[in-house]
Amino acid sequence: MSKNNFLKGAAVLGIAGIIVKVIGIFFRIPLTRWIGEDGMGYYGSVYPIYTLFLIISTAGIPVAISRMVSERIAVKNYAGAHKVFQISIWLMGALGLASFCIVYFNAGFIENSILHNPGARLSLEAIAPSLLLVPIMSAYRGYFQGRQNMNPTAISQLFEQLFRVVVGLGLAYFLLDSGYEAVCAGATFGSTAGAAAGLFVVVIIYLLSLNTIKRYIRRNKSHSQLESTSSIVKKILIIAIPITIGASILPLMGAIDASVVMGRLQATGWTHEQANALWGRFSGYCNSLIGLPQVFVQAIAMSLVPAISAGFRLKDLGEVKENMKLAMRTAMIIGFPCAAGMFALAEPILKLLYLTPDTAAEITAAVPTLRLMCFSIIFMSSLQTLTGILQGIDRQNVPVKNLAIGAAVKLVVTYVCVGIRAINVNGAPLGTIAAYAVATVLNLKDIKKYSGNTFDFKMTFLKPFIASALMGAAAFASFKLIFLATSSNTISTLLSIIVGVVVYGALVLSLKVITEDEIRRLPKGDKLVKVLDKFIK
Repeated sequence: MSKNNFLKGAAVLGIAGIIVKVIGIFFRIPLTRWIGEDGMGYYGSVYPIYTLFLIISTAGIPVAISRMVSERIAVKNYAGAHKVFQISIWLMGALGLASFCIVYFNAGFIENSILHNPGARLSLEAIAPSLLLVPIMSAYRGYFQGRQNMNPTAISQLFEQLFRVVVGLGLAYFLLDSGYEAVCAGATFGSTAGAAAGLFVVVIIYLLSLNTIKRYIRRNKSHSQLESTSSIVKKILIIAIPITIGASILPLMGAIDASVVMGRLQATGWTHEQANALWGRFSGYCNSLIGLPQVFVQAIAMSLVPAISAGFRLKDLGEVKENMKLAMRTAMIIGFPCAAGMFALAEPILKLLYLTPDTAAEITAAVPTLRLMCFSIIFMSSLQTLTGILQGIDRQNVPVKNLAIGAAVKLVVTYVCVGIRAINVNGAPLGTIAAYAVATVLNLKDIKKYSGNTFDFKMTFLKPFIASALMGAAAFASFKLIFLATSSNTISTLLSIIVGVVVYGALVLSLKVITEDEIRRLPKGDKLVKVLDKFIK
C-alpha cells in the first residue's frame, strides 16, 4: 500500500468512526438522562467485561488475517490470501461460541464475584449473543482490510451502530417503568442487534465481491501457493495470540477499574449507592467522550498494519520507515488538539450533552474527572500507533510485554489513589495515564531497537503540543466571551469549538506542523495544496 492509499484508508475508517461516534452520542445522552449516574453504574459495569471477552475473540485474528492477506497479495498469491480468510472464519466462529457460553451461562457469577454490582446480570445475558456474532464479522473485515479495501469495514460499522442505537434505545424506553436493571438490559441488547446487522451487511458485500475475488485468483494461478490448513492455522495463532494477549490488557484495565474501584470506594467508607454513583460519573459521563478522539487513531492503526506488513514482505524498508513516521505524526496531530480542546471546554461540553435539572450537580462533579482523563488521550494515541507499527514489523510480542508492565503500574496506582478519599474515583484515570505513559515510552525504545527508526521530537511532538495549547486557550477564551454576550451554553460551546478548529488549522500551517508533501497524500490533497499554498510556502 502506498503512503497515499494508507492515508486514504485511514481517512475512510476515520470518517466512518466519527459518524459512528456521533450516532452513539444520540444513544448515550438520552440513556444517561433517563437513568442518571445510578443507572449508568449498572450499564457501565457490564461493558469492561463484555469488551474483555470481545477482544479475546476478535483482537488478534483479524489483525493476523489483515497482515497475512496483505503479505500474500503483495506477491499476487490471491488464492493463498483467500484460503487464509476461509480458515479464519471457522476459528472466529469457535472463539465466538466459547465467549458467548462463558458470559451467558456464568452471568450470575460475574455479577456477584467480579463486578460486585448486583443488578448487572440481565445486561450480561442481553449482550452475550453479540460475542458470537462480532468475531465472525471481524473475520470478514480483516480480509477486506488485508486487500487494502476499508470500505466494507466502514459500511458495516455504520449499520452496526445504527441498529445498536435504534434497538437499544427503543427497548430502554419501553422498559423505563421496569427499573434500572431492565432498562440497562434493553440498552445492552442493542449491541446484539447491531452485531447481527453489521454481520449481515459485510456478508452481503463479500458475496457481491466474490466474482471479482475469483477472477483475481484465476488470473494469478502461477503465483498461487496453497499452504496446508495446519500451517495457516499455526501462522495465524503465532501472530494472533500475542496480539490478543496485548489487546486484552486494555479491557483488563477497564475490568480492574470496574472491580477495584467499587471495592476500594466501599472499603474506604463510601456506601454501595455512593460508590455506584461515583462509578457512574466516571463511566457514564466521561468514558464515552474520551473514546471519541481515538476513532481516528484506531483508523490509522488499522490501515498501518497491512501497509507496513506489505512493505516489510517486499523488503521496502524505506517505505516502511516513511509510513511509521507519517502515522506517528498524524496520531499526534490528532491526539494533542483533542486533549487540549476537551480539557479547555470540559464543563461546557458536559453541560451541552447531559445537562438537565436533575444532573447539574453530577456534571459539575464530573468536570475534574474529565479534565484528568484528557491526558490519557495523548498517550493512548501514541500507544495505539506504536503498537500497530510493532505488529507490522513482526514484533507483536513486544507491545504485549510493555503493556503488561503498564497494566501492573495501573493496578498499583489505581488501588492506592482510589483508596485516598479526596481522590476517590479519580484514581482510575490516574492509573490509566500512568499505564499508557509507561507503555508508550517502552514502545518507542523498542521501535528504535528493532527498526532503527526514530521520530523527530520537534515535528512529531513539540509543534503539535504548542499548536494545541494555543488552540485550547483560544477556545476557552472565546467560550467566555461568547457566553457573556449570549448567556447560552449551547451556542457558546459550539462556536468556541469552531473557533478552536480554525485556530488550530491556522497554527498547524503557520508552524509547519504538516508539510506540503503530507497534505498531497491526503484525499484531494493536490486541491488542498492549491488552496492553502500561500500558508505553507
